[in-house]
Amino acid sequence: MLTDIYEVNKALFEDGVQTVLRAQENRYRTVSILKGNLVNNSRRESRGVSALVGKEGLYGFASIAECSDEAAKKVLKSASENAKLMARHAGNKGIVLPPSYGTGLVPTNGDIVDAEQKKIIDACRKMDDYIAQKYPNLESRSIYYSEDSQDRIIYSSDAYDGHLVTPRTCMYVGMSLKTKDGTPVECYKGLGGFGNFEDNFADVEQYYPELEKLYKKVKDKSEGVYAEAGYKTVVLGGDMGGMLAHEAVGHTVEADLVMGGSVAGPNLGKKVASELVTLVDFAHTYNGERAPLPVYLDDEGIKAEDAVLIKDGILTGYMNNRETAEKFGMKPTGNARGWAFCDEPLIRMRNTCILPGKNTVEELIESVDDGYYLINSGNGQADLTGEFMFSVVCGYEIKNGKIGRALLDTTVSGIAFDMLKTVDMVSNEVEWTGCGWCGKKQQMAVGMGGPHMRCKIMIGGR
Repeated sequence: MLTDIYEVNKALFEDGVQTVLRAQENRYRTVSILKGNLVNNSRRESRGVSALVGKEGLYGFASIAECSDEAAKKVLKSASENAKLMARHAGNKGIVLPPSYGTGLVPTNGDIVDAEQKKIIDACRKMDDYIAQKYPNLESRSIYYSEDSQDRIIYSSDAYDGHLVTPRTCMYVGMSLKTKDGTPVECYKGLGGFGNFEDNFADVEQYYPELEKLYKKVKDKSEGVYAEAGYKTVVLGGDMGGMLAHEAVGHTVEADLVMGGSVAGPNLGKKVASELVTLVDFAHTYNGERAPLPVYLDDEGIKAEDAVLIKDGILTGYMNNRETAEKFGMKPTGNARGWAFCDEPLIRMRNTCILPGKNTVEELIESVDDGYYLINSGNGQADLTGEFMFSVVCGYEIKNGKIGRALLDTTVSGIAFDMLKTVDMVSNEVEWTGCGWCGKKQQMAVGMGGPHMRCKIMIGGR
């Protein structure tokens, strides 16, 4: 663990200056198997220390790829000089933060346990061998194992100190078949999430039922049809709804993007969704249990709390860092995070989810006479207006309240707040994934999820 090699002397901090010192190690492990062939096998680490120093509301950042008191002295000096440089060139002073948002110590929440690369390869091969034997008619199959664990120590002059450990191990399984006309179709599934290798993959047989579901989806898709283009009634699956909540809504309510002109700016306090929609960025706990990727302390020393963004359809708040919270008169809830030691903390989502409602999934589907059940999204894009376009890689027709034929790849598009206003049924269960990524300027591991929702959306055709 990082504590084995590094403890800082807070006497290095300059008196009266807001300072955050962060020591961090990122651990990466990857294995890729394509149609039985090992095509990638790698492991690496990055480790270093960074400093964020604030003077009169202006901040300097610096980092170095070393963990020692000497390295801490260097980055503190460089960050202080960068803050002075900002002061010389800034037209006015920045936002001076209150002296404290609470102080104390957030204890270590776990440990990162390294697994031998051979164990990882063996687990991937076992999964691949099972797929090859169980589903011999597949056109192609792939296994991609990824570990991207973070070990962070935060030292703050006027906020919380803490040691945060976020082990994450995922296995992404892909299956493909061909349609009657020879067009390849694919479906993917992410397995695992928070935890070390032994936590998630000591016994890969636990995932065999998920492989059966994945195979059924790709088999159905190989016999699928194109959606009829138009403005349709749809049931969004939890994965699809979670992706839209993250990309099309979540980014618009990140305070730095609000300052950049996002649609959420003029809509604070206004209705932006159906009264059935409440959107929360959970810190570390959901419904009394650990959230998919728990965050207990952010990289500014703010103790993490849930951020309620939309409440009963009303836009009630933003995700903030310390500076934007002061600007908007809100409380910071621990959303400032950097991916690697050399990354300056940005406002990031953690575990973003629309809260469940009262209906069952079956009731949602039975309520649709002619529409679509959209389960999984691939890639997509959204902008600060809330306008979005996403691919749909797994979906089905709904005819007279029953699931029909599978869909070939299509797209959905719209404006997020307009789409959310059409939500008129929400299921009573939530589907989470802990294998998600966010690419805002720097990568970041995120959790996302949601219930099933009935709404209207523009869907593409052939």
